[in-house]
Amino acid sequence: MASAAQGSHGRAKPVGARRRKLASEPNKGGAGGGGWTPARSAAGRHNPWLIILIISLATFMEVLDTAIANVALTHIAGSLAVSNDEATWVLTSYLVANAAVVPISGWLSEVVGRKRFYMISVALFTVSSFFCGVAPSLTFLILARVVQGIGGGGLAPSEQSIIADTFPPAKRGLAFAAYGVVVVAAPALGPTLGGWITDNISWHWIFLINVPVGILSLALVQTFVAEPDVLKKERREKLKGGLRVDYVGFALVALGLGCLEVTLDRGQRDDWFSSGFILAMAVIAAVSLILLVVWELLHDEPIVDIRLFGNRNFAVVCFMMFVVGVVLLGSTQIMPQMLQEVFGYTATLSGEALTVGGIFAVLAMPFAGLLVGKVQTRYILAGAFALQAVAMWHLTGIDTGASFSHLAEARLYQAIGLPFLFIPITNQAYADLKPQETGQASALLNVMRNLGGSFGISLSQALILRREQFHQSRITEGLSPINPDYVQGLDQARQTLGQASPGDNAPVNVIYQQVTGQSAMLSYIDAFWVLAIVAAIACVMAVLLKPAAGGEGGGH
Repeated sequence: MASAAQGSHGRAKPVGARRRKLASEPNKGGAGGGGWTPARSAAGRHNPWLIILIISLATFMEVLDTAIANVALTHIAGSLAVSNDEATWVLTSYLVANAAVVPISGWLSEVVGRKRFYMISVALFTVSSFFCGVAPSLTFLILARVVQGIGGGGLAPSEQSIIADTFPPAKRGLAFAAYGVVVVAAPALGPTLGGWITDNISWHWIFLINVPVGILSLALVQTFVAEPDVLKKERREKLKGGLRVDYVGFALVALGLGCLEVTLDRGQRDDWFSSGFILAMAVIAAVSLILLVVWELLHDEPIVDIRLFGNRNFAVVCFMMFVVGVVLLGSTQIMPQMLQEVFGYTATLSGEALTVGGIFAVLAMPFAGLLVGKVQTRYILAGAFALQAVAMWHLTGIDTGASFSHLAEARLYQAIGLPFLFIPITNQAYADLKPQETGQASALLNVMRNLGGSFGISLSQALILRREQFHQSRITEGLSPINPDYVQGLDQARQTLGQASPGDNAPVNVIYQQVTGQSAMLSYIDAFWVLAIVAAIACVMAVLLKPAAGGEGGGH
């Protein structure tokens, strides 16, 4: 550190002078980055790595809360005297509000100010978490979750924009690796922590634990995170002629993504397009999103900068992030569900099966950060997607007698590959963009991840239900008194139960339970096959990608 601060005559230059010198020169090291300078850095006079630690607090809080809420639905339904189906609106309401805010978070950050917008988002999430925790009814809880979704929607895009502006391209891989530790650790710990809290304390505390974390985050951001003069100047320029709000664009993005989230989240429960409500939501979503693209391309100051998809590098990494959402969130949703439904695990035990992989994912983060910039992104992504395909394929070989270690091992394969997906994709997204485009880019990248997750979860659930019906139908075809295997099975069930009466239905019930378990197991295997194929296709596509000009290391 001392040698880096020395001038040509051995005397240390003042910190401020060094910063002004760096700010006046474009970045000459590292690929891409659109001429990065520290002028947009949120570190100010503080260590940039401290900024990552501070902004990671809110991310950990938000991602952990999302993972925990899934586990607690049954307890929430019982406590508030509502059905399990009604309780799912606790999840849907958050997703809809979040989907409406994420794409416009880049614009809001520019208009409100990045630091101010980020603190408002943290404050909204924290206050609404308190009201979620004390909610006396489902309606109250859903309204609080809407506000929580609005606050949560502004967190990740703002944080990723801060990191992209604070670190030069050469160090961005390690920076996103450090940030990614909490992104991976939170969902890994979420099911276990959520299961323990709901089993041993109360579901109210899955929300109330956010309050002290949110308050600490606000205090640290106010003290250590800076709002660069460059961003203040850009904001003044933007507001010089008065604030021009793209109301039409905002309405279209809120309607389009909001209705799409409702369609994907509620479609399976309401029998998809057989429901007039789901059909209406799907039509509104399709029309709104088509109009959104046309409107934003023609608008001088769009609230969502669709033109960024004209950048080939950015469009490709957004697609890759979508696929990551499909495979990762699709499998993360159905694995604990399978463990509880088929294997009879408790919420805590099913969470522990996922946590093992999360620990190894955290340990792999630094290695992924070091690889970025040294190995071409397409090769890193191809290897990581291949590992996802292997993990899903491994799960297709399980049966109802699979051990805990076997199930945890499959999750381990998948978790180790996650850092080698998230970090290269996030780092590469900013390679060919201008510094002032990082806010909008972060918003769109998170939109693609969320949409991928919604599609993955929805399609996996639909596939499981339909294939379970198919397998149950095929298995019961052979359950006939003229089938000697069926008769032998009944005799064995009677012997096990100690009943000799042929007219007793207990043995039949035993066989029916076995049929139900086998049908469910086969349906989950089918879902894992589909996810494995999706990951394998993404692996091939990654290999075929062309290196972005100057955007990748290695291979040159």
